Amino acid sequence: MLKIFYIMVISAIPLIEQRGAIPVGIFTGGDPLTVFIFSYIGSLIPVPFIFFMFNWIMDLLREKNWLPWLINIVDNKINKNIDKFERYKEAALITFIGIPLPTTGVWTGTAIATFLKLDFKKTMFCAMVGALLSAIVITLVCVMLPELAQSLF
Repeated sequence: MLKIFYIMVISAIPLIEQRGAIPVGIFTGGDPLTVFIFSYIGSLIPVPFIFFMFNWIMDLLREKNWLPWLINIVDNKINKNIDKFERYKEAALITFIGIPLPTTGVWTGTAIATFLKLDFKKTMFCAMVGALLSAIVITLVCVMLPELAQSLF
C-alpha cells in the first residue's frame, strides 16, 4: 500500500510525472496494471491546483525573484509552443501531454491551457486523455521492452 502511495506521489511531481513513476513502480516489482492505474490517478491530482493557481504563483515567483531557473524553464516551454497550440487547442494539448518526453506532461500542459484560456472542463478532459496516452505508452515500453525502458526512463 505504501508503494502505491509513492507511485502516486512520484507521478504528481513536476518534470518527473509518469515518466518516472511507472518505470520505478514496474522495475521495483510492482504489478504493471496497478502501477499504471495509480500513476495515472496521481498525475491528475495536480491539474485543478495548477489550473486555478498557476498564474498567481508565477506572478508571485517573478515579483519575489524566487526560483528564476524554474520561471525560465516554464516561460521558454510555453512560449516555444504557444503558436502550435493556438490553432488546434484541444488536440495539440492532448498530444503535448500524451507524448512522454522531458518537459511535456500534465503540469506543463495545464499551464499552457491557462494561457490559452481553456475552461476547466476542457483542460481536465485534455489532461485525462493525454495522461492516459502517456501512461499506456510508458507502461507498454516498460513491460515489452524493459532494456530500452531502463535506458530511456
